[in-house]
Amino acid sequence: MDSYVRGLLWATLLFSIFPLFYCSAPCPSSCQCNPHGEVICVGYTITEIPKHLPVHTYTLKLNDTNMNVIKEHSLAHQDLLLRFSLTQSHLHTIHAQAFHAAPQLKSVKLSSNDLSTLPARVFSPLTTVEEIYLDGNQLETLAPEMFEGLSALLILDLTRNKLTGPGAGVFDGLTNLTVLNLGRNNIKKFPKNIFHSLTKLRRLRVYNNELESLEEGIFDQLTSLEELILHGNKIEGIAPQVFWSLGKLKILTLSGNQLQTVPHKSFYNMPELSKLTIYKNPLLFLPNELMGHMPDMREFYLFSTNLTTVPGNVFANMSGLLRLNLHLNNKLRHLPPDVFCCLPNLQKLSLRNNNLFYLPPQIFSSLTTVNTLLLNDNNLTLLPEDVFQNLTNVMAIDLKNNNLKSLPGDIFSSNAALRMLNLSKNPWDCNCAIRDFARWIRNNPRIVIDIDDVLCHSPIYHVLRRVNSLRDDEFTYCDEKRIQTSLYEPAKTTHVSITTEEVRRYPTPRMRLHKSLQPLHVIPTTPLSKSTASEAKTQLASLPPASTSPTILLDILLIEQVPEYVHHYHHRGWVYVWFLPSDTDLLGFLMFCYILLLAAGLLIILAAVYGMHRLSVAMEALKAGCA
Repeated sequence: MDSYVRGLLWATLLFSIFPLFYCSAPCPSSCQCNPHGEVICVGYTITEIPKHLPVHTYTLKLNDTNMNVIKEHSLAHQDLLLRFSLTQSHLHTIHAQAFHAAPQLKSVKLSSNDLSTLPARVFSPLTTVEEIYLDGNQLETLAPEMFEGLSALLILDLTRNKLTGPGAGVFDGLTNLTVLNLGRNNIKKFPKNIFHSLTKLRRLRVYNNELESLEEGIFDQLTSLEELILHGNKIEGIAPQVFWSLGKLKILTLSGNQLQTVPHKSFYNMPELSKLTIYKNPLLFLPNELMGHMPDMREFYLFSTNLTTVPGNVFANMSGLLRLNLHLNNKLRHLPPDVFCCLPNLQKLSLRNNNLFYLPPQIFSSLTTVNTLLLNDNNLTLLPEDVFQNLTNVMAIDLKNNNLKSLPGDIFSSNAALRMLNLSKNPWDCNCAIRDFARWIRNNPRIVIDIDDVLCHSPIYHVLRRVNSLRDDEFTYCDEKRIQTSLYEPAKTTHVSITTEEVRRYPTPRMRLHKSLQPLHVIPTTPLSKSTASEAKTQLASLPPASTSPTILLDILLIEQVPEYVHHYHHRGWVYVWFLPSDTDLLGFLMFCYILLLAAGLLIILAAVYGMHRLSVAMEALKAGCA
């Protein structure tokens, strides 16, 4: 027992003082050595692998050096070296026997160099190697036997090279490979059986290449695949059922290709899929049966397409979806009423930058968990009163840059959690229909985050006025039983009509606004009461017919709560009305401008008279001098 305790104490002592011996070992210049066996050498003065490294060097990293060649014996005498890295050093040559001196290596990283070719079987001595990084070089081809014998290889990175197409059989024997990265090359087509031996592959990345199609059966043996990255290619078509063998797939990216359509049931048999992107494809339509059972789907990106609508059941099997980006589709005009019926967990829905003109009344009724709804930059002209009724958890709604002229006053009454609402860049019509909504905006100024930019676009006397500045007493004329008025767009005919039969017997004169303003429409919305009709009948009873005097109603002004009447005259059956806006600030400004113009004109006249006087004096003096 005593000997056991003494042995334990000696072992503890040795392990405690070992780093001191190690640190005292020589470390080459331009290198940093740490007690964990890692040596990092940086600098352009390094032209060879340092020969005198600490005894227990497990990791050697050379970066930004002047070492262009790995020679036959460059790695000699490094029996404990497990990880070797030579990056950003313009390496262009590797001796065919270079790795015979260090067959124990587990990781080889030769990233960001100038390698254009590699000797066949250069890595074959590395029978236990697990990682090879050749990214960022100039490789155009790979010998068929390049990776022969590397059955322990787990990660192979060939990104950012110039590969046009790996030859058939180049990956044969890599039975334990889990990650294969071929992104950012010039690959146009794969041999059909190129991946057939990669049965344990979990991540395959072929993004930003020149692929034009996905052949039938190319992924059939990749039964362990969890991530398939294919975005940024030129894929115009995919074979039916090409993904059906990928039952464990979690991420699939097909964005940035040339797909105009997708085959029927393309995304079936992938129950573990959690992210799918098919955006930036010129898709014209989607089949009715496209998505299989995907309860784990969390993110779906379908934007920048040529779709005009989507199938009503396209999201029906995605009960776990959290974020749906259906935006930037500038031809998307219509959405089916039940398209969002089966998304009980959705948190964010983006429909921005589409071409939507109208939304079905109950389209969002099932989205009780949504907290962000983006509808900005569409062409929405009106919204149903109950369109947001069931969005009890929504915190942000964006409606800016649409064609909304008014909204019901209680459209957001059920959205108790609402904190951010955007309403700017809409042509708000500040007439009677907006009264209740203007009141809601005044009562909720902190919710409308762009409240200062929610401006009236009509009628003319309210242009550029903030909607929240409209007061209830400015809409009293809307409740009058006699006549209601409103102003519309230019170049429309003027109508005056009275519902009482006795009054209609007397034709009213047409009215037109002078001063380059838009026509005035006087349109009643309710019948006249008996008292009002009797009063009008009394006033009109003594008037002759319109044929005798077409301007007989000049003394009866059928305008209420509109800009102040200034002057009128008639000509050929038309009454020309001059008026000024009733807004006191604007009226004062216009009067100031008028007085300023008069003063300027008077000064100009005086200056002209004085100039003529001076000219006359000069002429008289000239004549006297000549005489």
